[in-house]
Order: sequence, then C-alpha cells, then structure tokens
Amino acid sequence: MEKDILGTALLDFHNGNYAEDIITYSSLDEKDTLPLPYLFRAYAQMPELEKKALALCKGTVLDIGCGAGSHALYLQEQGFDVTCLDQSKGAIAVCKARGIKNLHEGSLLEADLGTFDTLLLLMNGIGIAGQLKHIDLVFNRLKSLLNQNGQILLDSSDIMYMFELDDDGGYWIPEDTPYYGEVRFTMEYKKQKSNEFSWLYLDFNTLQRAADFNGLSCELLFEGNHYEYLARLSLKG
Repeated sequence: MEKDILGTALLDFHNGNYAEDIITYSSLDEKDTLPLPYLFRAYAQMPELEKKALALCKGTVLDIGCGAGSHALYLQEQGFDVTCLDQSKGAIAVCKARGIKNLHEGSLLEADLGTFDTLLLLMNGIGIAGQLKHIDLVFNRLKSLLNQNGQILLDSSDIMYMFELDDDGGYWIPEDTPYYGEVRFTMEYKKQKSNEFSWLYLDFNTLQRAADFNGLSCELLFEGNHYEYLARLSLKG
C-alpha cells in the first residue's frame, strides 16, 4: 500500500490523537468501520478464537501482519520469543513503542526472517494471499519459515452468508468472481484513501484442499458463531 493508512491511524491512537476510526469500503457493496481501540485490545477483550490460538502457540513465534502488536505483546509477556512482521511502517513503529523487542518491517514474501515453531496469522491473516490463485505461493513461503514439527495457526471466515439467495434457494454469486471469498477493499482515514487491495476469505473445505495439495495437514480447532474458524496447518510426514 503506497499510503500507510493503517500505520498512520495506529500511530495517532497510540500517541493520544484518537478522533476517528478507519472506514473500509468493499466490493461486496459494504461500508464498515474498523475501530482503532479494538486493535489495541488487551487479552481480556480478545474473542475466544484468539485466546485459543494464543494458548496453542509454542516455541519461537512469528506474528504475521501484527498490526498494533496486541497478540505479540501478550505472548512476549508470557515469556515467548516472538517476532512481529508487518509491511506497515507505522504499525512497526507502534509495536516498538509498546515494547515489543523483535520487529521486522516488510512483506511476507520478501522478508529474510529465519524459521519458527509457530506462524500466527490472526484476524484473517491468510487474507494476505489476496486471491485463491496465489494461495500455493503463500503456502510454500509459510512452509519455508517452519521448523520441523512447527505449526501454522490461522483463522478465516466462510463469507457465503453475505451473498443473496436466488429463487432456487442457492446463493447468487457474480459470474466474474473466480472464488466468492475474494474481496476488494479500500481503507479511508482522515479523508485519505488507500489504493484498492484484494483480501481472501477461505471457507474451511477450500483451505483444507489447498493445504493438502501443498503438502500440509489441516486441522479444524475451533468454530465460532458467525462462520469464523481457527485452523492448524503442519508439514506432512
């Protein structure tokens, strides 16, 4: 993203200049709000899915797309060796200001990171793939970051419910959509808009098939009340 909308907003909040939230616009014709206080939530305010994921972390941890660093900060306080990764300069600056020790500014595909026991992708972190056709590239990159017996913990959502029902009782999905979980977003903050970017929501069956194709086992760990789930991926054999 050329404009660091997220990082600018996070820095404002951390520095006591909170006056508004981030507005998101999506290709699903939805306008929504991303409340900045939620991105700084303490462990007690985290949903059950996130608490479950944090409890399952082991060894060295890479928090991919760390944002304001709330998950990494909790893990660090519990004694974990955790590294934050985000391509937002502002997000990394906030993580540093909050006391997180190990930081890396850059993209998942390009950063020189080493290997880890746990790769953490929360808040639909697998969405960074953007489109389903890129999932093999992302999975192969994640595999290269895993130690033997390591794990990938990720959550996503099946967003089929967001599409309208047709006369036959099925869901109406536009014909030009390769996969219904591919969504295009724009973010706005203080009258500045980001460039449009793609984000991927994966239903569990699609995630499982893609993982299997890429030599990863896939285990469903938790299902929420609103189509969200937590999964664990690990190297086969």
